[in-house]
Amino acid sequence: MALPKLSVGALGGTISMQAQPTGAGVQPSLSGQGMVDLLPQLTSLAEVQVHTLNLLPSASLSFQALLDALDWARGCIAAGSVGVVISQGTDTLEEAAFFLDLLWDLDEPLVLTGAMRAASHCGADGPANLLAAGQVALAERSRGRGVLVVINDQVHAASRVRKVAALAMDAFASSPFGPVGLMVENQVHYAAPPPARHCLPYPTRTDHSVLLLEAALDADTLLLDRVVDVGYQGLVIAGFGAGHVSQRWATCLQAIAQHLPVIVATRTGQGPTANGSYGFVGGEIDLQAKGAVMGSFLCPRKCRILLWTLLGSGQQGALQAYLAHVGD
Repeated sequence: MALPKLSVGALGGTISMQAQPTGAGVQPSLSGQGMVDLLPQLTSLAEVQVHTLNLLPSASLSFQALLDALDWARGCIAAGSVGVVISQGTDTLEEAAFFLDLLWDLDEPLVLTGAMRAASHCGADGPANLLAAGQVALAERSRGRGVLVVINDQVHAASRVRKVAALAMDAFASSPFGPVGLMVENQVHYAAPPPARHCLPYPTRTDHSVLLLEAALDADTLLLDRVVDVGYQGLVIAGFGAGHVSQRWATCLQAIAQHLPVIVATRTGQGPTANGSYGFVGGEIDLQAKGAVMGSFLCPRKCRILLWTLLGSGQQGALQAYLAHVGD
């Protein structure tokens, strides 16, 4: 019986990093084929086709690099793969997964993974994560779930997953509901059926910019005063608490919202923004009256990804509807 086809694409990151002879720290150097060669268990489960898309630390990935990876993944499915795995660095894993999830309208699984320890380090977790990602991508129960992040034997939804620790092995979590699945004895177990999905059209432009700023105690407005003039097409604020800013910032956001979309999310890392609880100037009721949109359960970084993608596909009018969908 023929084995199913699985495609693996490598973008770089810690999972591909090895120590350098100069002692200057680890750097991306291990190809996708080099990683798969360490996993005879995976090649016994599927006909694995491997492509090294990039060898970059994930901090240097771009939207265009991810669009190229998306095109490659779609081509793999068209050529007969039942699932696709992409490995990359963990620094921007949560953002890349959400970006791809917004555009992945196929039933076949697209699974992202990475590692917290370099390939040349003792106890490297890359091989185990890559194997688990492949097993998830091959599982029939993974169909219809969009883009998934598989790491540390947990399966996370792209819209919820966040990196919550800089160096710990259990660096990823999904607040507030937890992972959507677990790997147990080489099998994936999901907590619920696949949810309804709302994908966006492929961007027709990529030359626009969305700014992300974080509210801070007694922060000035020097950058806010210039957001429109310097050419940004959207603004996301990582606000205090349930989505709040200072009175000075609230005045600036009202002026900005007359020219471009403004989202206010929460910088806390857990829980949604409020909608109708706080009535002070700079609270969420006031900000919505001034033209801002509240980020709901979506973190500031993913709000920026969402707004950039909506603007690029001419769908900015769907912003509030999509945020409501994420909240559900």
